[in-house]
Amino acid sequence: MTASDRLRRLAAGVAAGLLAMLAAAGAAAQALDPERLLAAVVRVEAEIPGDAQSARTLGTDRTGTGVAIDGDGLIVTIGYTVMEAASITVTTQTGRRHPAELVAYDQASGFGLLRAGFGFDAPPLPLGDSAAAGEGTPVLVLSRGGAHAAMPAMVVSRREFAGYWEYLLDNAIFTAPPHPAFNGAALVDGSGRLVGIGSLIVGEAVPGRAVPGNMFVPVSELTPILGDLLAFGQRQDPPRPWLGVSLREERDWLLVERVTANGPAHAAGLRAGDRIVGIGGRSAGKLAGFYRTLWDLGPAGVAVPLTVLRGTAVVPLTVESADRLRHMRLRPTY
Repeated sequence: MTASDRLRRLAAGVAAGLLAMLAAAGAAAQALDPERLLAAVVRVEAEIPGDAQSARTLGTDRTGTGVAIDGDGLIVTIGYTVMEAASITVTTQTGRRHPAELVAYDQASGFGLLRAGFGFDAPPLPLGDSAAAGEGTPVLVLSRGGAHAAMPAMVVSRREFAGYWEYLLDNAIFTAPPHPAFNGAALVDGSGRLVGIGSLIVGEAVPGRAVPGNMFVPVSELTPILGDLLAFGQRQDPPRPWLGVSLREERDWLLVERVTANGPAHAAGLRAGDRIVGIGGRSAGKLAGFYRTLWDLGPAGVAVPLTVLRGTAVVPLTVESADRLRHMRLRPTY
């Protein structure tokens, strides 16, 4: 079967699943009122200082989507759109623009929380049960751009996701077909509840198959920490150790693609092109295993012993890890 055949079959499945979802809604049809769903989704624009840590990789002018989750202007989005922002503006479906402030950024989950003010009014989407969005579940993806940006999709896999930026989700949601305006997009179930926030576009939404799609962060990652984020601006667990590296799996090692300037790995002498073959006396393994070993060593500040292959030389390095949030400008001013 060709890739185009697979996509056509998937599209047919999505359409059939969406019809089944709408039919099953029954008494819950009011929750699927399209005007109410769309009104909860806002456009997010963020301006980031040029000397911010994330400016080099993510740029200084960022646009994404956010979703109102309470009646007092609280908006959830994907954090990389707004982290280190000096100013944030949200635009409702009616075209009204409102300044917003960053309430919290959570590195572990990837969520960002905003609070819009000055007359912001949008009906909130209730948080749903991410665990119920299993493989084969029809869903709706809502993004900035209004009704034209709404798209049916299907959950095609639930699995672990490891990102090159020291990021790991145990049970990410993968959907297809892909939505192009994915960052911060709302993933909505058949009851009109929010079950995920868009993070990435991927080439293999189905493991081992060339089926493009999106990766969503389950809102189940938000629920346990929401109180901490609102009260303190960050989760109150001990911060994880951060190295400041971008890694890629290559054969039996991890290739260092980039080292964050002035970060812990940079200070220890790790370089782009190095290959990490061991951590704490163990094989580096795959990204997910490497991160779990790293985080099991202790909280931020713990010394991290690495074994590095540099050319043909084996180089032992010890990285004094750090709390990543302390290296970021989460309340910046120009």
